[in-house]
Amino acid sequence: MLAKSFLDLSIKRGALPIKKLLDAAIASAKNTFSLKEDELFIKEIKVDQAPTMKRWRPRSRGRAMRIEKKTSHITIILDENKK
Repeated sequence: MLAKSFLDLSIKRGALPIKKLLDAAIASAKNTFSLKEDELFIKEIKVDQAPTMKRWRPRSRGRAMRIEKKTSHITIILDENKK
């Protein structure tokens, strides 16, 4: 797949988790549906907001500041290229 080689060469921090997810999706498609890796393409990829962890950090004069640790859900949908 062209997307795998693009993610291998990318220097962005998010490229590695997306490549791992793509590898897992390809392996699942091969083992579950007996599809060939060469015939697969990414039909849809989306990132949705997940629950946010809320924490508190102490500040001056007895105050507290809220910290939000955001997370996300990544969904990859593969489809078969029918020739």
